[in-house]
Amino acid sequence: MDVDAVVLDVDGVLVDVADSYRRAIVDAVEHVHGDTIEKADVQQFKDAGGFNNDWTLTDAAALWVLARQAQGHEDVADGRDDAADLDGSLGSVEEYTAQIAEHGGGLAGAEEVLDANLDAEVVRRVRDGWDPERLRDVFQQLYLGSDYYEQLEGGEPELDVEGYIHDEDRLISPETVDALTAEWPVCVLTGRPSDEADIALDRVGLEVPEERRFTMDDWEEGKPNPRALIALAERTGAESVVFVGDTLDDVKTALNAREADPNREYHAVGVLTGGLTGEAGRQKYEDAGADHVLDSVNDLPALLGS
Repeated sequence: MDVDAVVLDVDGVLVDVADSYRRAIVDAVEHVHGDTIEKADVQQFKDAGGFNNDWTLTDAAALWVLARQAQGHEDVADGRDDAADLDGSLGSVEEYTAQIAEHGGGLAGAEEVLDANLDAEVVRRVRDGWDPERLRDVFQQLYLGSDYYEQLEGGEPELDVEGYIHDEDRLISPETVDALTAEWPVCVLTGRPSDEADIALDRVGLEVPEERRFTMDDWEEGKPNPRALIALAERTGAESVVFVGDTLDDVKTALNAREADPNREYHAVGVLTGGLTGEAGRQKYEDAGADHVLDSVNDLPALLGS
């Protein structure tokens, strides 16, 4: 593959977030609502699309939990013996996320699923109990830990935790960093806030100039909108770009860039070090249109001929 620039996602590509961001999703919902999804369920939301931002994924997971609880309470009020079945009209997480995908993905899709499947009184009860700001604050406390929370969020944490951010193992080797940066301008396109991207990049020893980064703070659209990827291609003067990510939305971002900017080449590469793993993950990437699927980002230099 002949490319002029390399663009990397962070989560699941440079660092492992299974025990950090994904754990924070599950634990934040549990802390706020007393019930939650399984960590393995997070990938089903990712596959539905539109959940590049883990805060909105947390919100959508909380809606499912609240709907189960509200439906269960309604069953009790009706005197039914099947009140223990709290899935209610939304069904299982798999059914819920499949419907989200049908409604366009993301939090907006989740809210549409809620409105389409539950009666008005249950929806009202769910929305009354739903507090995205509270969920976000708890998420940040769990993920960042007390010290980083005070430093980055500027508040006094109520939870005394070390922070899941410290459990992010590096996925990219020093040799791969050296090989890539020696040959190509390396860029980063991530849904992380800028400060949290800095922490991850420092951890893996990858220096990326500000003009070659797009984080949550730099654009509102989020993946799979191609604007940021196209901007990085323009900033590096690249005619051919490879984008490496760990989700189907990352693949769609490259494909959307290819359609929106046909005068350049955009190559979509998925890695099997995030939520998509094994042969099932490989198949999902291929079905989504990925040009290549790698076991890890450390296989990228060989793919690029370095």
